[in-house]
Amino acid sequence: MNNSRNLILAVVLSALLLFGWDAAMGWLYPQPVEVQQAEKGDTPAENAALTDSGTNNGGTVGAGPVAPTVDLATALRGGNRVRIDAPRVQGSINLEGARIDDLVLKDYRESTEPGSDYVRLFAPEGTETQQWAEFGFLANGQRAGMGATWTADGDVLSPDSPVVLTRTGEDGLRYRIALSIDDEYMITAQQTVGNPGQSGAVIQPFSYIARTSDTATKDMWIAHSGPIGVFDGSADYDFDYDDVAEAGSVAAPGRAAWLGFTDIYWLSALVPVQTAEFRADFRSLGNDLFRADLIHDPVTLAGGQQTSSSTRLFAGAKESAVLDAYQDSGITQFGLAIDWGWFRWFEKPLLWLLRFFNGVVGNFGVAIILLTVVVRGLMFPVAQKQFSSMAAMKAIQPKMKAVQEKYKDDRTKQQQEIQKLFKDEGVNPLAGCLPLILQIPIFFALYKVLILAIEMRHEKFLWVHDLSAPDPWNLANGLAALGIEVPSYLMIVFGIGVLALLLGFTMWLTFKMNPSAMDPVQQQIFSIMPWILMFVMAPFAAGLLLYWNTSNILTLAQQKYLYSKNPQLRAAAEKERAEKAAAAAAKANG
Repeated sequence: MNNSRNLILAVVLSALLLFGWDAAMGWLYPQPVEVQQAEKGDTPAENAALTDSGTNNGGTVGAGPVAPTVDLATALRGGNRVRIDAPRVQGSINLEGARIDDLVLKDYRESTEPGSDYVRLFAPEGTETQQWAEFGFLANGQRAGMGATWTADGDVLSPDSPVVLTRTGEDGLRYRIALSIDDEYMITAQQTVGNPGQSGAVIQPFSYIARTSDTATKDMWIAHSGPIGVFDGSADYDFDYDDVAEAGSVAAPGRAAWLGFTDIYWLSALVPVQTAEFRADFRSLGNDLFRADLIHDPVTLAGGQQTSSSTRLFAGAKESAVLDAYQDSGITQFGLAIDWGWFRWFEKPLLWLLRFFNGVVGNFGVAIILLTVVVRGLMFPVAQKQFSSMAAMKAIQPKMKAVQEKYKDDRTKQQQEIQKLFKDEGVNPLAGCLPLILQIPIFFALYKVLILAIEMRHEKFLWVHDLSAPDPWNLANGLAALGIEVPSYLMIVFGIGVLALLLGFTMWLTFKMNPSAMDPVQQQIFSIMPWILMFVMAPFAAGLLLYWNTSNILTLAQQKYLYSKNPQLRAAAEKERAEKAAAAAAKANG
């Protein structure tokens, strides 16, 4: 009866682990939902002038652009364009509207397939992946020259050849946008307006990034995706696309150091020059199109005067070293474009160590194995203490059995006497859990590093084509190759890959080699736990399973060593296994 009850309890606890995982993750990494309603603009004219999509004249919230209808190749063939050719990006500037709406990343491919296209970050309005940036002007509260054609003084924008765009407006004002690009992902735009006339003009330079949410990565507990920025020195991950769509426009309190839109691996952000006064917010244009705005405060420009302001545009990959370098150059908290979360203090050193090992061996899979060796080596003294504690627990088991038998009818007294026995013998029954507890921050830190660090994207190891993605060697993919699609509700079984199977097996072996727990419930949990974790961990990044498998193998080697240093414990364990085998054989024979 007791054994049945213990088995049921073990199953229930394991089920809680299996089905409560997502809830636990949501608790550990909650997603804030509160938003602040942004002011629409200083004046109705200002708001109306800027709330347009580019093609529909002055579209407002809830009445934005139509669904994408433009073919990408067709869109890129049309209009006058200035080529962008930098070490890490290429694309073009559309002179009709002075838009940067064509940008691909030279160092990243869409997939691991040979010949896969470069990752496209910016695409013209109306295309399926529409996203662009624009630098423009409000003159006397009205959009100046929306869609007008600009003149460029060069054919290519590169680190060695800046480009200046110029135009004279119908109002007689002379507009100038000087563009430069560095060797990474940053474009700088200096916006200048000259007033050669006699009457004054009220000028507001602006810049914005517009994008569709249809192609955005999902906002998850592990990583923020959507509107992002740093306000008053703090990174703000509060807003998602649904928040902005519901409110129409939102703004974080405080002065913006930068703002834009992020996916897991890519970022487009506006970085204002902090000497100017401006307003920053996020807006919904309808039809899943969103915009991040920077609008400078009005400047009255008398005849014969000119005014200038500068804004930088980051459009590229969220490489930690690159973001940190920009942060060191003065962009406040730019490294937090990567949503490291609670374990940032530990995650970045882990990433540094992985990069170091990869630089030595040339493979991130091997780097993960070396990292595991380092972690296990540092934890070896703790493991020794754990093993000693388990050995002590094993030594006092006869005394515990005597106490349990003596007070079998008085559970309260029994627990009191067992606790007294632990105290008298100097045994801590929880000491065996210490290595597991210490590994929790390592586990979560490595998990976030593998998911968030773009360095892990598309990194190969043996049969794994992407260490940041699940193990591809599973039955579901095998059946898919034969044209058989596995229903989603069966993926918990058919999605188990080789690494997950190996995880369950190696963990089962480590539990088998441990001195057996006195508590029957513990015994049942330890016997079921490896196979429950096999199901739980199967969808996780292959790199994480590689880490855990390596850790289990090292644990087995460690246990073998510690058993060699404690022959009496090994003898006791072998005796116990022999007794269990004899009991099982006797039961089978009737």
